[in-house]
Amino acid sequence: MPISTPFRIQKLHQLWRVVRESQAQPLVGDPQIPPATQFDETAITFIGHSSFLIQIAGRALLVDPVFADRLVVLRRQRRAGIRIADLPAIDAVLLTHAHMDHLNLPSLRAVCRAMRKRGIPPPIAIVPNEVEDLVRNVGFARVVSLHWWDSLRLTESPRTLQKIKAVHHVSTEANALTVTAVPARHWGARMFSDTHRGFGGYVIECAIGPSIYHSGDTAYFDGFNEIRRRLQPDIALLPIGAYFPDSYRAVHTSPEEALRAFLDLEAEVMIPMHYNTFRLGREPMDEPLPRLLLAAEHAGARDNVVPLQEGATWLTQAAEWRDRQNQTA
Repeated sequence: MPISTPFRIQKLHQLWRVVRESQAQPLVGDPQIPPATQFDETAITFIGHSSFLIQIAGRALLVDPVFADRLVVLRRQRRAGIRIADLPAIDAVLLTHAHMDHLNLPSLRAVCRAMRKRGIPPPIAIVPNEVEDLVRNVGFARVVSLHWWDSLRLTESPRTLQKIKAVHHVSTEANALTVTAVPARHWGARMFSDTHRGFGGYVIECAIGPSIYHSGDTAYFDGFNEIRRRLQPDIALLPIGAYFPDSYRAVHTSPEEALRAFLDLEAEVMIPMHYNTFRLGREPMDEPLPRLLLAAEHAGARDNVVPLQEGATWLTQAAEWRDRQNQTA
């Protein structure tokens, strides 16, 4: 009777294969300069994988920023779309969970260090419950942890208040953002035994621009309907990679499931993420996006899906967004 290979040995073989494949091709892509936005503009710039720069209501946020070329031994396939040196002043960094392709300590330290070198106060960090210990000594001004459906209100930062009031004659309330932690179907352990760590996504809301939902890593689940009922996000940043073999779909969405999530959310725009950067699943690297676009075409939603190359930006002005909402109402 054949002797089966122990589970841990199987996993090590799989890891070694992924690491070897990640070294096979040279890095591609060129970083871009993010736009300098006005108070009434919302800009979402794709850095790569699940990393975004979000500029909204005169503020700048990073979500799951990974600028490193390597995650320990796994090398990225495409360069980060922005250099840290080219970032605007960052008000807050949102981290969806503790996995190394989302919470990258060297990148977080570099962001905080870059702000201090420019004489800018370091950002705050917003993390799921039980993740704060991982980033406590990174250099953030403070660390705030949220459970699902908890919210944090970011009021006007002193460094921009005077400029915004002078140019736009707005109140501090117009510049306030609300960040709400929302559920996901995933897991949050950094290693193997720390399964107590939280995970999830965020919805970012303000008075003058679209609300933005970043799901973090997630499988398809009924929670998308609940997020729609409670928060009605306008823009959905949703993951479409690392779905094969099928067992991976217990914690990740396939492109078709991501589109189904988008339709459940009834959002206006879907920006895909979590693909084409790291070799995490066994599907071909160039498969997820064509599958998503084909599914969107069949669903009559192709115009609502906006893929972004690394460094590219989706941008709207407040007046333009209001007109769009009125046309679809």
